[in-house]
Amino acid sequence: MNKHVNKVVLAYSGGLDTSVILKWLIETYDCEVVAFSADIGQEEELDHLDEKARKTGAASVYIDDLREEFVRDYVFPAFRANAIYEGQYLLGTSLARPLISKRQMEIAALEGADAVSHGATGKGNDQVRFELSYYAINPAIKVVAPWREWDLNSRSALMAFAETHGIPVPTTKDKPYSTDRNLLHISYEGGILEDPWNPPPEDMFTLSVSPKAAPDMPEELELQFEKGNPVAINGERLSPASLLAQLNKMGGRHGIGRDDIVENRFVGMKSRGVYETPGGTILRKAHMAMESITMDREVMHLRDSLIPRYAEMIYYGFWFSPEREVLQKMIDDTQEKVSGLVRLELYKGSCRVLGRKSRESLYNEDFATFEDDSVYRQKDAEGFIRLNALRLRINKLMEQKR
Repeated sequence: MNKHVNKVVLAYSGGLDTSVILKWLIETYDCEVVAFSADIGQEEELDHLDEKARKTGAASVYIDDLREEFVRDYVFPAFRANAIYEGQYLLGTSLARPLISKRQMEIAALEGADAVSHGATGKGNDQVRFELSYYAINPAIKVVAPWREWDLNSRSALMAFAETHGIPVPTTKDKPYSTDRNLLHISYEGGILEDPWNPPPEDMFTLSVSPKAAPDMPEELELQFEKGNPVAINGERLSPASLLAQLNKMGGRHGIGRDDIVENRFVGMKSRGVYETPGGTILRKAHMAMESITMDREVMHLRDSLIPRYAEMIYYGFWFSPEREVLQKMIDDTQEKVSGLVRLELYKGSCRVLGRKSRESLYNEDFATFEDDSVYRQKDAEGFIRLNALRLRINKLMEQKR
């Protein structure tokens, strides 16, 4: 530790780790600590967080409702791109970290703090996401990452520190895994899930019922889009956060959105995570259906070729990078005509598209029909095929000649 810190803003949840970190920062750096908690839909009890932080030593406390900003400015932009990491992960945690970091840095500026701190460990992705965001916003900020500095490397050591310093810790029964929740998803990692052969226990899931226990009758819904963003469910216009929350409820009661993934962390190791993303799963399916009739083929294929790179940027923590921002502008340009209605069926873990329609539709029954039509001459296909086959024919003729 070679930093001199006067005032630090801590990303604080009130759990064991960040409660210990708050006191540890005061003792280790002899500094003033400002506690900051972001409400992004984690459904955690925030009522007594202010009191708890102050009792642990916080000089001041910020508890900010960022739910609408999270969905509007982070979730929806990623879903306009159909972003998905390694073909499975819908980036729930990855999208939340830059928003938390941004607000943390705003508070640091308001408070005149010279440092920020977080509770991410030295083995995961979150330390990278937080700190890349910090430095992108203020290159001169000091960062304190206790998990890379202290010797409190076990839960028992943290509990002992908390007991010694009179820090109240959660008295709820320990879960044999860690969780992270926001309006887009809930993730489960570690503990009993570290063996990728072990199935996740059914009583672990929070947002969704088992598909086996889902209703025997399917549920239909209509999702309305405007320029790539969902704006209404069954004709009712909703704010971004309210719309996603409603989709979570609808998907959850039908067992939609469960994923069990072994993913590649940015730091180099593989990690097993189990996710529930009911609303996001519905939204992605519907958005792709809306694009299927409103987006030009070559534009779609070009955009799709960039999605693995775009998702990787978000997963790795480069939300505030110039390359992500440039790519976002291109993606958003592709969404100008992605407007209309998608009808879906939710049933026992599956989300099925039943129909789609749009005033911007490029789908034309006159062109696509198998019946007689006057706009497409079938004999023209012969020249089209022969021209596309030319290089194949030449290749084979030269091979035969040799």
